[in-house]
Amino acid sequence: MKIGLSIGDLAARTGLSVSAIRFYETRGLVTPDRNAGGQRRFERSDIRRLSFVMIAQQMGFTIDQIAGLLKSLPAGRTPTQADWTRISKQFRKTLDNRIAVLTRMRDNLDGCIGCGCLSLKKCQLYNRDDKAKALGAGPRYILDARTD
Repeated sequence: MKIGLSIGDLAARTGLSVSAIRFYETRGLVTPDRNAGGQRRFERSDIRRLSFVMIAQQMGFTIDQIAGLLKSLPAGRTPTQADWTRISKQFRKTLDNRIAVLTRMRDNLDGCIGCGCLSLKKCQLYNRDDKAKALGAGPRYILDARTD
């Protein structure tokens, strides 16, 4: 019979509160077994699952997005490197897009703050003759790759 980690042990290892772990359980992100006394028993691999959840949340992914990815991990066995690589590939495109937007935002805002609005010729955010309108609504120079 597998002993597994108690919810308190899992909380101590991940830094999450017991109530957060219970919440993640209700959302299907971890699925503990129960011992004869009805106590939750978690796999050691749940430490990695919950660590992944915490990192993904910090990157702005929703619980539903994270749950969708974690559902592709195998039940009943510890995920392998290949399992995690498959999830990483799915995340990579979204992360790359977010990094590009953040980089454009950082670079353009630095340019804007640096110019002090003394010269519209150098302003990174200036939309001369409303050219950005053709790209769609909103801050297109930040959200989309800007083509000069």
